Amino acid sequence: MAEEKAPLPFVYTFMAGAIAGVSEILVMYPLDVVKTRVQLQTAGATGADAYTGMVDCFQKIVRNEGFSRLYRGIQAPILMEAPKRATKFAANDKWGKFYRDAFGQAKMNQSLSVLTGASAGATEAFVVVPFELVKIRLQDKASAGKYSGMIDVVAKTIRNEGVLAMYQGLESTLWRHILWNAGYFGCIFQVRELIPKATSKKGQTINDIIAGTVGGTVGTILNTPLDVVKSRIQNTVKVPGTTPKYNWAFPAVATVAKEEGFAALYKGFLPKVLRLGPGGGILLVVYTGCMDFFRNMRDAKLA
Repeated sequence: MAEEKAPLPFVYTFMAGAIAGVSEILVMYPLDVVKTRVQLQTAGATGADAYTGMVDCFQKIVRNEGFSRLYRGIQAPILMEAPKRATKFAANDKWGKFYRDAFGQAKMNQSLSVLTGASAGATEAFVVVPFELVKIRLQDKASAGKYSGMIDVVAKTIRNEGVLAMYQGLESTLWRHILWNAGYFGCIFQVRELIPKATSKKGQTINDIIAGTVGGTVGTILNTPLDVVKSRIQNTVKVPGTTPKYNWAFPAVATVAKEEGFAALYKGFLPKVLRLGPGGGILLVVYTGCMDFFRNMRDAKLA
């Protein structure tokens, strides 16, 4: 924000984060499905399962599976958005205060914004892993006949692989969220410092769209390789007595780069950045708007 504003209770942060997250998901989710399909595609894919890029993948999903398939698995992200976004922004606020006190800084600076974002991302990762696993398995075309829905994924995963399997991919998810949030919040701080201060509500909205979009884009550039391996790790069914091909984040990055080339680490980058770039702007604008609305409502009651 352009100026310091009195803090609101956690319930308002939770509600604003939930509304912002669900708004972003409803608008941008089909791009997430396309991104996941492209990332899960291996070098040997052929026929209808082979995608030459984002547009080809989108067209084949709609033509071969129907438009509704673009929203398959959306239940998990929608249920995830309230705690995820609330955790993101609340943790960013809490870590920001912690680091300001720890380093004796009265205000945030660029370095603290990056550190705070990374810490908020790590915190957020623990909330999202089970939901991400469910989403990935529902989005994968190869799993279409295995699961009837979100609850079925959870039940079969726990029954066949154990309760801890719901946290499969935690390490790669941690790295994914650390990198994205460090880039996102770090860029938001820097962009707000560089662009002219807003003098109107419309100007503030434009500034938030710019800052959030730049932050979302930079975060996506930083974390896409970890997102690629996270998708593969979480889509691998654990078999007792065997070591999965994709297990830990950075060894999996090395495996993909060696077998498929470095460019494979950026599979799904276009739909991902088209989602999380503008999505970062949508998220920040809706969150800021909700918080301003709640703040005005509170101030009116106090008056």
